This record gives sequence, C-alpha cells and structure tokens, in this order.
Amino acid sequence: MRTLSQILQPDTALSTDEEYLLHATKCSPFIARLINSDAELLPELAASLHSAWSAAEMQAWLAQQEVVDDASLKRALRKLRQRVMLRLIVRDLNGLGGLDEVMVVVSALAEVTLQYALQHLTPWLEAQYGEPIGEESGERQHFTVVGMGKLGGHELNVSSDIDLIFAFAEDGETNGAKAIGNVEFFTRLAKRLIAAIDEITEDGFVFRVDMRLRPYGSEGPLACSFAMLEEYYQNQGREWERYAWIKGRVVAGPDQGLSQMLRPFVFRKYLDFGAFASMRDLKVQIQRDVNRRDMHDNIKLGRGGIREVEFIAQVFQLIRGGRDASLQVKPTLSVLQLLDEKGLLPTSAVQELRAAYIFLRNLEHRLQYLEDTQTQDLPVNDESRQRIALGMGYATWQDFLNVLERHRSVVQRHFEEVFSEPGEDSQAEQAPRQSEAALWKRLVEGEEAVGIMAQLGYQEPADTLRKLLSLHDSPRYKQLPELSRQRFDTLIPLAIREAAQEPKPDQALIRVADLLDSICRRASYLALLAEYPSALTLVTRIVGASPWLAQYLTQHPILLDELLDTRNLYAAPDFAAMHADLEQRLTSLSGDVERQMDEMRHFKHAAVFRFAAKDVAGELALETLSDYLSALADIILDVAIKAIWPGLRHRHRDEPLFAIIGYGKLGGKELGYASDLDIIFLYDDDAPEAGEVYAKLGQRVNTWLSSMTSAGMLYETDMQLRPDGASGLLVSSVQAFETYQQEKAWVWEHQALTRARFCAGNQQIGATFERIRDSVLRQPREQQALAAEVVSMRHKMHQAHPNHGELFDLKHDRGGIVDVEFIVQYLVLAYAPQYPELTRNLGNIALLDILGSLQLIDAVLAHEVAQVYRDYRRRQHAIRLQGDQKARVPLAEVEQGVLAVRRLWQQVFGAAS
Repeated sequence: MRTLSQILQPDTALSTDEEYLLHATKCSPFIARLINSDAELLPELAASLHSAWSAAEMQAWLAQQEVVDDASLKRALRKLRQRVMLRLIVRDLNGLGGLDEVMVVVSALAEVTLQYALQHLTPWLEAQYGEPIGEESGERQHFTVVGMGKLGGHELNVSSDIDLIFAFAEDGETNGAKAIGNVEFFTRLAKRLIAAIDEITEDGFVFRVDMRLRPYGSEGPLACSFAMLEEYYQNQGREWERYAWIKGRVVAGPDQGLSQMLRPFVFRKYLDFGAFASMRDLKVQIQRDVNRRDMHDNIKLGRGGIREVEFIAQVFQLIRGGRDASLQVKPTLSVLQLLDEKGLLPTSAVQELRAAYIFLRNLEHRLQYLEDTQTQDLPVNDESRQRIALGMGYATWQDFLNVLERHRSVVQRHFEEVFSEPGEDSQAEQAPRQSEAALWKRLVEGEEAVGIMAQLGYQEPADTLRKLLSLHDSPRYKQLPELSRQRFDTLIPLAIREAAQEPKPDQALIRVADLLDSICRRASYLALLAEYPSALTLVTRIVGASPWLAQYLTQHPILLDELLDTRNLYAAPDFAAMHADLEQRLTSLSGDVERQMDEMRHFKHAAVFRFAAKDVAGELALETLSDYLSALADIILDVAIKAIWPGLRHRHRDEPLFAIIGYGKLGGKELGYASDLDIIFLYDDDAPEAGEVYAKLGQRVNTWLSSMTSAGMLYETDMQLRPDGASGLLVSSVQAFETYQQEKAWVWEHQALTRARFCAGNQQIGATFERIRDSVLRQPREQQALAAEVVSMRHKMHQAHPNHGELFDLKHDRGGIVDVEFIVQYLVLAYAPQYPELTRNLGNIALLDILGSLQLIDAVLAHEVAQVYRDYRRRQHAIRLQGDQKARVPLAEVEQGVLAVRRLWQQVFGAAS
C-alpha cells in the first residue's frame, strides 16, 4: 500500500485496499490525521486489514512494549488504541466488519488496557506501601474494576466514555514499612489507573473515564469495600442505579462474589412491574434535559433514539430478570432476541427495533469517526453531513435523513406503546368511570350511591357497596404507601365497572376486591394491574366464575403475569416444550434445591391457571382438562427425578433405573385441579446398594411434591397402594412388585391396577410394569367369588362415607361415581382373560362402550351409564370450582342417571349385591 499522500493524488489507479483507505478518509478526517501522525501505522494496516482485532492480538502487541513507569505505560496503551481504531474504522466503513465487530473490539480494547494497566500499577504501588491485607481474612486484597453501561454490555462505541466502579473485598491496611489503609491504597491505585487510561498526552488518550455511577456519585469514595457497596445499594440504591447495574460486570481484577452479592438489588425475586413507572420517570428526566439543552438532533437521547431502544429492552429485564435468569444477559440485541423468543414483544416489533438499533449505532460510530469525539449529535455543516451520508451509504443527506426519520418514528411508536401511561382512555370511556371513582372515594353516599350501583347492574347494591367500602376503612388500606394507594384507588373503580358486566356482578366484585386487598402490600402486583387494565378484566371474569380460582389467585398472585399474553393463556399446551422448559429452568438453578422446588411450583401453578382460564371460558371439555392436568403431573414427576438424582450423595450410576407409577385419578387420567397423586415407586437395578439409594430417591421425590414452601405445595401424595400398603417398603424392585401382585395382592389392589399406568422415569421399567399389569389383569378368576369381594369392598367404602343429608353425593352414594368405577373394574378383572382389549387403560367411558360392544353388558344401558358418568364428573368439577369440598346435588337433578347406574349394578352383580 502506498502512502496516503500518493493515494490521494487524482487519477491514480488504486488497489482494492487503497480504495478502502481512500473511502475511509473521505468519511473520517480523523483517520487521515492518525496515519500522518505515525509512519508505522500504514504498513501495519496494510498487513492486517482483512482480519478483525482480537483481545489476544492486543495483549500480544502490548507484551512487546517496554513499560517501566507511568509515562511508558500511557504511551504503550495509547499507541495500541491508535492501531485498533485505524484498522477498525477502515474495516467498518468499507463493510469488512459490522456493528458487532466494532462493539466487541472496542469493548475488548477497554478490558485489555484496564487489565494491562493494573498488572503494572499494582506491583509498583505495593513496592511503595506493601500488599493490602483484609482485617477479617488476613488475606491479600485485590482490586475489582466493574464496567457499567456499554462497556458492561460489550457494546462500547468507538469514542465512548467508560463508566467504571472500583471495589475491594475488605477494609484493612497494607503490610509494608509505610503502611496505609486499604481505602487509601486502592484510592491511590484508582487515581493512577484513571490517569493511565483517561489522561490526554501527546499520543492522545485511551478512553475517557466516568466515575459518576459509583455510590454517592462524584462525592463518594473512588474505591469502596464490598461491605460499603452492599450497605449502600441495600438501603439507598435508587431505581436508576438498578437500571445502570443491569449491564454491570467485572472487567478487570477478580469478581470475588461481587456480581452475586448485587444481583438481588438489580433483579427482584418477584415480577417487578413497578419498573414501568420508574423507567417512565427516568425518561421524563432525560427528556427535560434534552429540551433544556436543545438536543433534539441527538440520536442517543432524543426522540426515537438509542436510549429508547435500550429502555424497551431493559424494562423487561428489570421486571422479569429475577424470575427468569436467561434475561440477565447484557447486550441489547441479545435481550431483544429473547423478548421475541419468549413472546414478550411481537416478532415484528423486535425486527423493527433491531433494525433501528443497528442503524442508529452505525450512525453513532460514523458521527464519532469524523473527529474522534464523543458525540451523538447530527452535524450542522454541509461538509460533515456529506461525509455522514457517504459513510451510511446514501447519495445525499436528504436520502439519509428520510431513512433516519423512519427508524426514529418506529422506535418512538414502540416506546410509547410499551411505556404508555395506564388508563389513557378516550373521554367516552372515562366518563362512566367518574361515577365509579365517586363511589369509592365517597363523593356520593347513601341512597344516591346505592342507586348508582343498581344502575350499573348490581343485584344487591346496598350490601355490595357496604362490603366494598369496608376495605376503604380498613387499616391495611390506610397504611399503604402513597403510590400503592393511588394504584388501588385507580383499580377499584375499574373493578366496579368490569364486575358489573359479569353474570353475578356482586360476587365478582367482592372477590376481585378481596383479591386486591390481599395483594395490596405487594406493590409490584398492583403495578402490574395498573399498567395492564385489560388484565383486571380477565381477573374479574375468572374470579367471578369460580371462588376456587379466586382463592388460587390470592394464594399465588404471581399468576397475574399469565394474564398479559392472552395468546399464550388460551393456546393449546405444547407438553414437549413445557417439559424442556421446566428441565432448563431447574438445570439453571442446579445446586439450589429450595429455588428449584419453588420454580417447579411456579411452573405448575402457571400451567394450572392457564388451563383454568380456558376452562371457565368454556373452551375446554372436562376430559381434555383432565388429560392436560395428568400430562402436567407426568412432566413434574419426570423432571423431579432428573433434578433430584444428581444431588444424591451415594448414587452409583449416571441415570437412575427408577420409575413412578400412577394409580387412581392420575393413572386413569382423570385428575382435577386439587386432586392428590396416588403413586408408587419401582426400580430395576441389581447393584447391592440399589434398594437404599432408590429409597432415598423416593423419599426425596415425595418431599419435593408434598412439602409446603413459600410458593405453596405441588401435590398431596398417597403412597398406600404400594405393596403391603403403609407398612411396606417405600420403593419396590420390579421383581418384588411382580411377585406381590401375582401371589399376595388383594382383589381391591387388582381393582386399583386397572387404573394404573407408567407416568415418569425409566421407559424400560415402564414397559416392564405394563407387562406385569397386563399379566395380572388377565389372570383367570372365579367370577362369583370375585363379585362377592368387589361388592364387599364397595359396602365398606359406602360405610366409610355416610351421607345423612337430603342431597345426593355424586361420588359415594349408591348409583354414583364409585359404583360406575367398581362395575368397570369388576368386569375388566372378570373378562380380561377372554378379551385382552379390556386391559387397556382407556378410562371408564371408553371401557363401558367396549364392554357393551362385547355384549358383556347391555350395550344401550352401557352407553347411557357412560353419559351419566360424564355428567357426574362435569357436575363434580363445577361444584369444586365453586369451592365446595363435597359434590352433592338435589337427587331430582340426577335421578334418571342414578337409576341407570343402579340398573347396571343389578345387572352385573345380581344376587351378590
């Protein structure tokens, strides 16, 4: 490559690389000055133009420099920056690299130079004062440099400030002849590090250093102990500091647990919807500053600028990052991709924001390429404008401006959609709400207030209003923080309006009000409903339909988040994806059993709530709901085994030869919302220690399922169907189980086996169980003795569940659900030897139709009883949704069905009954 002056000669034939350099100088006067300042730069550029800088190459270059003092250190760092910037800018302007390369290379330059400077400055300072020693540990202390903002996110621009925070683990003092305190030692080190990077010398600078993000800002100490940092952020940390720390990461020195210590400050354990308001306030402050300083042409802080894209990405991180660790990533583009994958933003919005962000960041770099200045303002002179248009690939400034305006408008639109103030309704919508607000604030009272409630459609207006206003007088409401009380005052009038649209408005309103009252101390949940009024509409519909669901929401208010995406709420579940999702969640929490147990509970509660939303909307048949709940239980059982096994101390193999068998409602895929799990554990492992190890696994699985944690309980479990019942071993070998079933099991245990199936664990053991089950069910039996046993067991069950009331018990009374189940179980055991198809676990309705088709019972009556059984289950389910523990109805409502079941019972059992 010829010299720059030769390349600039008119009518000179140029090589491709010389054309690249010429184009770069047309876009960047800084490049021309840089080349002319050092004759070594151009030959080095010519030799390496077609490869991107790496951290290793930077480190290798620095390793060749002779550094003996601060002056030679500064010179080496600045000479490195010149080389990095020259190659980087020429590559970027000619499309040899892209935005990712620019951000990664400049971020690597910052890290390498900080680390290199520390490697020299630390021993120089220690030679003066000795090593800093911790007063508690007695160990040498290390300097930790945290990169904030774009440095922390690997997103530095080419002329960026670097925002830093300096820290060390413990106070104490140095151990040298001239001992000083650790604070003073690290403050001195900080000052020399800043000078090494920031100071302008004849060779320029490396990076401008900004320390204003440290605790107490410019007034705070340059270097803080971990204890001081923790105390500050715990007691005084502000919302904008949480936002800043999203990208914070250690870039030089050891982490020493600092990131882990500060993570709870940044990412709340709950869903933090208050972040919307905080980010809104921060944007308002920035906008005021933009207006005051007339920075409307600033592509970072102005309308539709880079900061708005960052805010969109980061508000979702603040809200959900504590619950979903995958959102704790640093780069903005990576966050946007996750928001698309998780359905938190529409794909079209993410694509538009991504395109705008890349355009704006490329523009930001070209603005800074002009004169190597930290600017995001569009130029005002024609020469600079033409350079920018050229660098962005446009023929004229106006062509470029048209595209820029399109991107800024898109960003502004998406920003306003995400951060719009809640409750921005039309005047027509606001007018009715004024009367509802007047009711809540007692601006109208007495007969007038009752009259308004009646006009709205409330059937017991006086009583409902009295109950509602009792919340207004409660100590809990009066003691709420001001912001929470304002949100509560916004939500109650909305609840009054929404509940009035429900079939039973009085019940719906009181249930919603009780829910709001129970969650009002958790500001994040009030914030969620205030930000998404449509979610309150769904809440009202759901709790209005079911007091059981109202209680479920009250116990698990984190489920309110499920209401935000109605596509997901009402979509058919993808159980394979759910299985993979739960596995991934628990794997990410490996080693933290308590959090794993809570995560599994959150997962289950969310899934159940989604099913329930479809259920109360009338979009889910009862059989489908039971299939869903049973499949969910299978997932939880399987993932529990996989999560627990690696943590067993004496496990003897990588994968357990262990399976869980479901009986009863789980086995028959007839689970309800609050059903317990009838399960047994089997293993097939010849290792000497197998019995003991799998017993511990079984105990641990049972504990995971049935323990009450802060997130509630997964399932109540019943293990009494294992061999020898409550007195038997918790876990059985496959061989012992087979022997027991063939030789010792009671008839009622074989009845139970008709509704048993493999649910989770080792597939081969599952297949072995199914073989054993089939063999046992097909054993020849003496039908008369079998009938007598079944009838006797039914009599005992009936005595155990007496009903002295006038209502009919759908499950336990004669002619009810248990009778149908016993009829089917008897017929399967009696006729499976002749008809193997009866051993299939198809559920009572399908088996009744098969039994009728085989003419083992009257086909018409079999079909009628199958429909009765379906009706019983539907009624039972509806009653449970209304919160009643016992499913009892007036006999007249189901009398024809009861008679049909009794006729079939008589036909099957005859004299035996």
